[in-house]
Amino acid sequence: MLPHPTRKALPAPAPWRLAAVALASVLLASCGGGGGGGDGGGGAIQINTLSNRADLVSDGDALVEITAPPGQIDKGLLVNLNGANVASSFTRQGNGRLVGLLTGLKTGENTLEVQFSSRGIGQSERLVITNAPRSGPIYSGAQVKPFYCATPTPQPASGSTPATNGSGLSGQPDANCNIPTETKLYYRTTTASSGTGACSLAIPDPAWNSDGVNGTIPAQPAAPANPCWKPYTAGTTPADMATITTENGRTLPFVVRLERGTMNRGIYDIAVLFDPAKEWKSTAPQAQWNGKVYYSFGASTGQPRRQARPTATAWSAQEEQLKRGWLVVGNSMTDSVKNSNRVLMTETVMMMKEHIIDTYGPIRFTMGTGCSGGSINSNMNLSIFPGLLDGVVTSCTYPDSETTTLEVGDCTLLVEAYQKTRVLNLWSSMGLTQSQINARKGAINGHPDQSGCQAWYNAFGSNGRPGVYSQRTVGALGNGAQRLSDWDTGTIRTVPFETNNCELPNTAVYNPANPTATANLPRCNAWAWGESIWGHIGTTATPQDTRDNVGVQYGLKALLAGSITVEEFVTLNEEIGGTNKDSELRAARTQADTAALETAYRSGIVASGKNLAKAPIIDLRGWDDSNINVPPGQNPVAVNSSGTGLSGNTIPIHHQWYSWAIRDRITRDAGDANNQALWRFARTGLAAPGTVGLEAFNVMDQWLTALVTEPSNRSIEAKVRATRPNEARDFCLKPDDTTQSNRIYDMAVCDADPWLKPAASPRQVAGGPRSEDVLKCQLKPLNRSEYTGVAFTDAQWQRMQVVFQGGVCDWSKPGVGQQAAQSPLTFRNGPGGQPLGDAPTSTRF
Repeated sequence: MLPHPTRKALPAPAPWRLAAVALASVLLASCGGGGGGGDGGGGAIQINTLSNRADLVSDGDALVEITAPPGQIDKGLLVNLNGANVASSFTRQGNGRLVGLLTGLKTGENTLEVQFSSRGIGQSERLVITNAPRSGPIYSGAQVKPFYCATPTPQPASGSTPATNGSGLSGQPDANCNIPTETKLYYRTTTASSGTGACSLAIPDPAWNSDGVNGTIPAQPAAPANPCWKPYTAGTTPADMATITTENGRTLPFVVRLERGTMNRGIYDIAVLFDPAKEWKSTAPQAQWNGKVYYSFGASTGQPRRQARPTATAWSAQEEQLKRGWLVVGNSMTDSVKNSNRVLMTETVMMMKEHIIDTYGPIRFTMGTGCSGGSINSNMNLSIFPGLLDGVVTSCTYPDSETTTLEVGDCTLLVEAYQKTRVLNLWSSMGLTQSQINARKGAINGHPDQSGCQAWYNAFGSNGRPGVYSQRTVGALGNGAQRLSDWDTGTIRTVPFETNNCELPNTAVYNPANPTATANLPRCNAWAWGESIWGHIGTTATPQDTRDNVGVQYGLKALLAGSITVEEFVTLNEEIGGTNKDSELRAARTQADTAALETAYRSGIVASGKNLAKAPIIDLRGWDDSNINVPPGQNPVAVNSSGTGLSGNTIPIHHQWYSWAIRDRITRDAGDANNQALWRFARTGLAAPGTVGLEAFNVMDQWLTALVTEPSNRSIEAKVRATRPNEARDFCLKPDDTTQSNRIYDMAVCDADPWLKPAASPRQVAGGPRSEDVLKCQLKPLNRSEYTGVAFTDAQWQRMQVVFQGGVCDWSKPGVGQQAAQSPLTFRNGPGGQPLGDAPTSTRF
């Protein structure tokens, strides 16, 4: 979390936190950790690192504060870094404080020593600063290899060497994918971004990424024909240059400085209002910056082994933040589609915030935002590394990646099971229409209809595959009529070419069809990308993972409600099976690795309600539960005008219940969820109607402004709740409200609307909690008396005993390995991680 003088250190399990402050007042903090100062043996001298903890510094520089009694500091200090005099790096800030940016730190330990120049006055103080290279890692463990650097222009694939992406930078990468940083100036034109003759807010130098699957190089994307942002030459005054007034009352030309570079092997963009005629130093920032940081996280999820530019919301589209004086930032390693290792993602956020503090100055607070995979990264920052983000505004929200994988995995198995011969024959023998069959699928899935699981199957059903595979899809091949028919029947078709999830040539990755010869080639799922976190199974190259469905009774609540018959229930659970470590279907259920389960919970990778409770959250929850049954104002799925595809939302995967899963976790772990605001709507799908999205930004700004100046000694959880603005209360917009302007604050009214009431997941229908954070259930013996109102025949019960020989899920107990988060963890010493511990402090010598 970032700086402010009144913010207190968090209690366990968060071992450290920085508190945001202005350099002119008190200790600056950053990225969730306390500075490196101690009591200095009586307080004569203290040394603190301001931009990060002293043991988590990177990129060879660190902003440092030295304090001593004012009357004594005027007599002079000797300041040595690794034996060299660096006193000239420090400037007086008043009140006995010196602040300076130390540069040229070597990789590893650096010793900073401070003593009074007059002998006999006070003590000598020493602080060890541990520096990691700009390319990382710091606490995420060994970096995955191979990893291919971006180049100034994309290069085609050659044999087993993949195509490279265009970096957007002119320099060549070094062996660690570091590319020299570049800065450019842009000005905002006076042209409006909507209406007749509107300009484009698209990025003025578009990304140029190659196709890593088949090695082709697409055409260079064209810059917008009428850009809202144009290159600016310092000292000029273009006729169409806009002028703005910031939130701190400064009027100036709308000129931004764009910094692009690499950090932790990701490519980043930083944009902020800038006056080219003035100097900007971390100890003296330009006044138009309000000290606030807006961090955008990208959507989807993936694990390509190729460096790329980020796909998160472009800086050029964030003009509301920029014109008010915010600094906006994104990095491809915090872009979910480019990096699914969530510990590595949080490490990158920490490194970016340190770089901002070292380069631009103290951060007042940081707001995170994102949809879908971007919401995962927002929430997982709060859980894995409390304090990195001060608050988040999310949409299309998921709690985290591991528990979202539960629904992906269950849906994948169910879609396959529904097409198996025994299941199809059973439904045929019952004389069911397709509509009746689909109603049964919806009841088992927990969704309004069958389309939600089919969408998961298409979009991410193959994301867990570690090697070469051929995609199987529902309704994504053929002409429009065939595709619509497939969505109705759930018919699966196989795409007629092979691919992999690494974005590498197929010859360069593991192939389950030839496991021995390719055993040592890269695996391509999220657990392999995060092998430094999860570890491997024995001496094999197979990563440990958390996938499991042992004991899960699919369709249990549908059976108890009479939505399916006993025979359907038994047959489904006989047929569903599971997958092996190569994500190949098998008759046996899927088995998780116990060590991976424990790591997932201890690290906060399974989002911890206790950690989520420490920050303000505004959740913009739209409708994405079906592409067949849709609220008023939306169009159902249909053949498009060319007759070759589907219009409307064809991947309904952002189900509403996920917001309640988060609320349930926070309530369970913290007593209430009064730090989370739910703003619900359905008429406009996932997109917030009107100005609701902007209002969420404004309200979170108001909330965080109050939070960082809250003067009490209360816990952070109490402060978050005490400073919650009235505007942050829950509300909904009913879908039959054509103007989307009548806000309903009565939650009973909201819950009664069929389009605003959350549905469920397959695991919840199987009896699991809505918190959806039991990765692997503990088991209990089958008990015939527990199926109230259900009559099994003796033959059916014998079949159940065969399917569930080890027992069925006991949802009254915690999951296997489930425990409180001890985050943040460090993985420097290997998979599994260890608590990071307290920040280093300066000591007398």
